[in-house]
Amino acid sequence: QVQLVESGGGLVHPGESLRLSCAASGFTFSNYVMNWYRQAPGKGRDLVARITRTGSSTNYADSVKGRVTISRDNVKDTVYLQMDSLKPEDTAVYYCNAEYAFGSSIQYWGQGTQVTVSS
Repeated sequence: QVQLVESGGGLVHPGESLRLSCAASGFTFSNYVMNWYRQAPGKGRDLVARITRTGSSTNYADSVKGRVTISRDNVKDTVYLQMDSLKPEDTAVYYCNAEYAFGSSIQYWGQGTQVTVSS
């Protein structure tokens, strides 16, 4: 059974940090590009960060560049999102996504974790 389980969300003040985790099971984690998306209230789901299978390459949305770091541990089958200098506009539900790296459209989603940045 495929599972992506996010954790680490919560309520923080502007300028603070959070580290999100996404634990994967039920598939070969190292065969998947891993992504973090977010969806703010009333808006679409946007890509925040992306990491290749080995972690050798990462990409970030312009809105989070310099404040967010994506990483992965292919032994623990877990992907992380370190978010620093959080802003109120970072408030959203954050979703973990696994995208098969070898040409098919297979992908999996987690259930999401809420991040709220408010003073």
